[in-house]
Amino acid sequence: MSSQKIALAQINPLLGDLRGNAQLIVQAAAQAYAEGASIVLTPELSLTGYPPEDLLLRPAFIEAAELELKQLTLELKQFPGLTVIVGHPKKTADGLQNFASVLRDGKIIAAYAKQKLPNHEVFDEVRYFVPGNTPCVFESHGIKFGLILCEDAWHIEPAQQAHAAGANILLVLNASPYHLQKEVLRIEVLRKHIVITKMPLVYVNAVGGQDELVFDGGSFALNSTGKLVMSMPQFEAGLGFVNVNSTSDLEPGSCTAAQSVEAQAYQALVLGVRDYVQKNHFPGVIIGLSGGVDSALVLAVAVDALGADKVRAVMMASRYTADISWIDAREMAQNLHVQYDEIPISVPVDALEQSLAEQFKGLKTDATEENLQARVRGTLLMALSNKTGRLVLTTGNKSEMAVGYCTLYGDMAGGFAVIKDIAKTLVYRLCTYRNSIAPIIPERILTRAPSAELRPDQTDQDSLPSYEVLDGIVERYMEQNQSIAQIIAAGFDAESVEKVTRLIKLNEYKRRQAPPGVRVTTRAFGRDWRYPITSQFRA
Repeated sequence: MSSQKIALAQINPLLGDLRGNAQLIVQAAAQAYAEGASIVLTPELSLTGYPPEDLLLRPAFIEAAELELKQLTLELKQFPGLTVIVGHPKKTADGLQNFASVLRDGKIIAAYAKQKLPNHEVFDEVRYFVPGNTPCVFESHGIKFGLILCEDAWHIEPAQQAHAAGANILLVLNASPYHLQKEVLRIEVLRKHIVITKMPLVYVNAVGGQDELVFDGGSFALNSTGKLVMSMPQFEAGLGFVNVNSTSDLEPGSCTAAQSVEAQAYQALVLGVRDYVQKNHFPGVIIGLSGGVDSALVLAVAVDALGADKVRAVMMASRYTADISWIDAREMAQNLHVQYDEIPISVPVDALEQSLAEQFKGLKTDATEENLQARVRGTLLMALSNKTGRLVLTTGNKSEMAVGYCTLYGDMAGGFAVIKDIAKTLVYRLCTYRNSIAPIIPERILTRAPSAELRPDQTDQDSLPSYEVLDGIVERYMEQNQSIAQIIAAGFDAESVEKVTRLIKLNEYKRRQAPPGVRVTTRAFGRDWRYPITSQFRA
């Protein structure tokens, strides 16, 4: 056995861009070849992007992927002796499978079909694929490598099967979506496998945003004792290397320092916004800037993701907007050097109220009038969007989305909900984190009581529990599936628990009409929250 170098191609595929993704793979192979690597790992479904969803039901998509794989196989002949592992869908005698092919010198020398198909959280692979049942082991320079795909790594059987088939080292191709502290969980799970199989392991992950999902990269390698010997940065594409020694173990290499939860969450938002806007070819974004903490965070994320020249902020003051709100909004826009406009909404709001005066005669003023203000703002932002082609970023957070503290066709109007999976308490932490890099968010925004400013002297806590309480209840009920009784038993006030859980149920119809947004927790209001609108159950 001889030593050799493995390259981890942490690439950012564009879903459906088969030629573009193939070129990313060729570029990674060229760099790896120049650096003396013998094997290049690319992520799960690297040729198509992940997850293709119902594109997988279109025969033309599968055929195009198969043709592109043939072309890629031939292109990689320019790197003699280099082994490149590529993920792609493949129609087999058993059905459509989530596949990985091992390419070398213009040929497919081995292949593997994913055995464990995830059908939980954001995953729906059982809808599209049939599982494989056989191991894949191939040889490179006298060392035998086993190959598995993503979910396979969360179960011991595929690793044991590869080991039994003679593998010395396990290679894992992944498209593993991010949630808070996911990188720690991955390593913990795989270390348990190494205890059993004694095989070192190389794990490559995709990076990039795909609709609601963000793939964080963070590729790594563990030696035969489970020690982390190499890790790559999160949230950025790149090529990493790990060396295999003559005893078929992995040598120590470069490890990226761990980041705080706040740093990870912020980078996930930035990457999610950048890829959603750029991959969908929007020329820029528009944000309704209120002088509050939520829109401040969204503005900061947008500028960091796209650059100030691609971001436009609009302050739409009403008769209830405090002077400090527009002063702080103006200051933040100046700090970030974005285009900033002020459009008062009193005239259109008054006109709507006058138009409805006869119909509202004798009825009490209530949230209807408040919602008119929000809907005027939404209409103005969407008009600017239509005229300029820019995408409206909404500014509602997870706490508000949970209990319906948001207005349909008002502040929910837009194309991408940047912080819809960020609880209000985390919003403040992320603002503090961003200010630690450079103080761009005025301090008063972080210290004043949050308010929608839709009536005199209004604060959020007029109608909601404190956000510390609210967020704790939402996390337990929505993310952890705890019952009302369990949450109360954990020490939360019964009245608050009843109120919050009732509001979560009542506002499902609103969330169904909300734009997609970046997922950063273990469960977001999106593809992994599928509750019926019409239901009488609540416990």
